[in-house]
Amino acid sequence: MDNLKEFWLRSYRSDRLAFYLELVSFVTTIFSSLLLATTATDPDMRMVYPGFFIGSVCAAVAYFRRELAFPFMLTLYFAAVNIFGFFVSMEIL
Repeated sequence: MDNLKEFWLRSYRSDRLAFYLELVSFVTTIFSSLLLATTATDPDMRMVYPGFFIGSVCAAVAYFRRELAFPFMLTLYFAAVNIFGFFVSMEIL
């Protein structure tokens, strides 16, 4: 249990802004995922994509600050796909 506590504290101490950005990413992504799951038969993707986008952008900034190259690139891809999906759901594309 001490190792787990130290893991969280080390993450917080190493870069507080990145820690909070990761927290926002976690919360918005979980909320969007829960919204998608609970409305799975007819989801309003105009509500789902923005949550995933916010989560992706916050995570990308945090990963950039922590110098994590591949997670950074992956979340940038997720952000781009969420923009595209949002435009499709709004019938712009």
